[in-house]
Amino acid sequence: MKTRNLLRSLIVVVVAFVTNLTVSAAAWDNNLIYNAEEVNGLKVAETVYKKDGNTLTNYMKYSYKYNADNQMTENMSQKWNSGKNRWENDLCIRYIYNNKSVTTEYYKWDAKKKDFILIPEMTVTMDK
Repeated sequence: MKTRNLLRSLIVVVVAFVTNLTVSAAAWDNNLIYNAEEVNGLKVAETVYKKDGNTLTNYMKYSYKYNADNQMTENMSQKWNSGKNRWENDLCIRYIYNNKSVTTEYYKWDAKKKDFILIPEMTVTMDK
């Protein structure tokens, strides 16, 4: 009998925890508004806005490039700089496809050099 009550209590606690976690995640996600652009069924850009009451403000911007096989070759992100009132480069991920593998290279924007700089320790190659 005690084991059954303990099990019921444990189930109630787990359900309450998962419900709370789900509600918290949904509340955060409701703060962001996504506007995707597609060309021929492929997402080529997406702008993310933060919602504050009835106001939307720029937050992040993504652009995507594809090869002839419709495989993503580049994913570039930009952050909104409200002080300068403009988009600024942040991160670029490039995908290199071989017969048996995909290599993912990460580049971080260097404002002084005005170019993306490879972060070698984040380069990953995976088998297809």
